[in-house]
Amino acid sequence: MSIPALEGLKSNFPSAWLAVVAKPWVVDLLDTNASVDEILPYDPDSGPLARTKSTLQMSKHIREAGYDMAVLFQNAFEAALLVWLGKVKQRIGYSTDGRRILLTHGIPRQKTGVHGLHQVDYYLNLLRAIGLEIPSTEPKLSLSENQIEKAHQFLSERRLDSERITVGLAPGAIYGEAKRWPADRFAQVADLAVENWNANILIFGSAMERPIGNRVQQSMRQSALNLCGETSLKEAIGLLSICDFFITNDSGLMHVAAALDIPTVAIFGSTDPIATGPRSAKARVICHNMDCAPCLKQTCPKDFSCMLSVTPNEVWLELVKLREEVYQ
Repeated sequence: MSIPALEGLKSNFPSAWLAVVAKPWVVDLLDTNASVDEILPYDPDSGPLARTKSTLQMSKHIREAGYDMAVLFQNAFEAALLVWLGKVKQRIGYSTDGRRILLTHGIPRQKTGVHGLHQVDYYLNLLRAIGLEIPSTEPKLSLSENQIEKAHQFLSERRLDSERITVGLAPGAIYGEAKRWPADRFAQVADLAVENWNANILIFGSAMERPIGNRVQQSMRQSALNLCGETSLKEAIGLLSICDFFITNDSGLMHVAAALDIPTVAIFGSTDPIATGPRSAKARVICHNMDCAPCLKQTCPKDFSCMLSVTPNEVWLELVKLREEVYQ
């Protein structure tokens, strides 16, 4: 969701060297982005002493590189501390988490979600607040030809016909079970796609989500390929790019699919689609209004009605409608 802001930053400073400090897994999202010149993986060790050491090492690198400006999309105190210790001249970020004293340009925090902004606009407005001309754009991911070739090869090696409609599923969500539509309901929709469209079914997710992928696969009458934990993020992005449709919870892969312009049906319950919904003309959100939603909780303290009220038939009909709209 920060990609439009990164690209807007580069467009304002086209001759500047743009480095991104990010968690290692983000490398696969940004390494083909033409606006990014360098990625600095930063994954501080756990424990106070080890974390302090990691922070000092990264701030030393920043200081030695001599960066002129840092824009902090992250709200955390640690992000501001890194660039303050790194002696970056201009330090721009939202005044959150008690870090105003570490910033040269502290911007009042804006509200996201209900009656507020989408996270994409939250990042863009940080740049507008310092006087930059930033167009409103949607996140887009660029892929190498090699990624796409490998994705087709991957299907071929598993005897899946890439000429058939391919439907991807993302039944997991790292934040917590309150964001997860039940696995057996994903399975029912997937069965309908196989029976009506002769579709390939690919189940996406991390190694931690492998059990959820297994439950979807075991609940299906038809066959599916469970890729949870079987691919790197770069490989998953390649495989997602050749999907015809994607069904997902509110998850990181939902944003990847939207950025790849894959027709997507996203199911929301405990989280807020106004703040973190998919940004694509080909994405549709199913979200039932509940008095308790969005609660933003990891586990549901009540009856999980926000998710259980969404039926497999409702999701399937939305998928069929989306197919008619996109491929009319």
